[in-house]
Amino acid sequence: MSKSRTKPHERIAEINRKARTGPAILQHSFRPFFMAAGIWAMLAIPFWLASYAGILDLSLSFDGYLWHRHEMLFGFAAAAMAGFILTAIPNWTGRLPVNGWRLGMLVAMWLVGRLAFLAAPASSPTITAILDLLFLTTLVMVIARELVSGKNWRNLPVLVLISFFTFGNWLVHLDLVIGLETAEMGLRLSTFVLAILVAVIGGRIVPSFTRNWLARRSAEELPKPMGRFDILALAVLIIFVIAQVLVPEHRLTAYLALLAGGFHGYRLLRWKGSAVLAEPLVWVLHLGYAWLAVALIMIGSAGLTDAVPATAAVHALTVGAFGTMILAVMTRASLGHTGRSLTATPGTTVIFALVTLAAAVRVAAPFLNDHGLSAIWISGIAWTAAFGLFTVLYFPVFTQARHTSG
Repeated sequence: MSKSRTKPHERIAEINRKARTGPAILQHSFRPFFMAAGIWAMLAIPFWLASYAGILDLSLSFDGYLWHRHEMLFGFAAAAMAGFILTAIPNWTGRLPVNGWRLGMLVAMWLVGRLAFLAAPASSPTITAILDLLFLTTLVMVIARELVSGKNWRNLPVLVLISFFTFGNWLVHLDLVIGLETAEMGLRLSTFVLAILVAVIGGRIVPSFTRNWLARRSAEELPKPMGRFDILALAVLIIFVIAQVLVPEHRLTAYLALLAGGFHGYRLLRWKGSAVLAEPLVWVLHLGYAWLAVALIMIGSAGLTDAVPATAAVHALTVGAFGTMILAVMTRASLGHTGRSLTATPGTTVIFALVTLAAAVRVAAPFLNDHGLSAIWISGIAWTAAFGLFTVLYFPVFTQARHTSG
């Protein structure tokens, strides 16, 4: 039968059949990208700590601290973001997932970017920029194509946010290539756009998964549905982020951070997190969102008083909110999309405990004076153990075929 006479559902079935004949790790985007995020998180922090302690010389043509922040954002977080978004898009649009050799090319672009930044001293800034920017720029185009082709206008704000996140990386490289002094603004932009993404995506999945878990247990009180208050909370956060990017030192920005933190803390309370403490896969989502509210309040406090160090506030956001929420999403999505039970194993629970320890100790480090350096090392070890254990425990999940019932 010719291709023109094949019915649409038959063509889709054939494409899906062919996709399943390839390696399991390239069948869905979450598989290679979540594994990449886990491995890079496990390696990049020890690498940075060794450099920070003078054990390892990065020999970079730019500040080593810039490498650390860049790779946590555009290496680790970007891989996790790509895995989640590209896996979610077929559910949003009804289109087939990006898989097979196309997915392999995207993963290769991500890897090339990581190697390019490591090899920066042996290469020109222009070549480093081209190789590093290739992945996120291509990812934006792929997401745009899928959303537009699927006429999924509802999720265009997600595309806009990821575009701004990518633009932040462009600003970093414009600084390194032609000295525009935009690296700090780029890192700040991408960091706080990621905070908005946590609020947007978290605002969908945290109450949804909580509601599903509670409904199966016939709970009387369920999370509040999306409403005007949620829109207001997101609007306040966006206004704060704009101020934080443009005028981070202004007192009004600090007050906006406090306001946003209060709004998102109350938003979290409306989702009934205290009722799901029996299931780590659910309560860890609430914990990740709680870190977002705490971070915003700490950022506001740091802008108004010296009692709260700015570095503690930033790490409440990055290690606390980003690290916890990324692990929460990666574990749950990986289990759900491979047909496994949505219940945390003891190993998964240990992963959550380790990342919580890493966040708490890293936030506490600036307050500990002479013990601050020891706290940084303890935090780094806990972080590395969390993502190392994730990589080991979930390697079979990513590389083996989907479980079938029956």
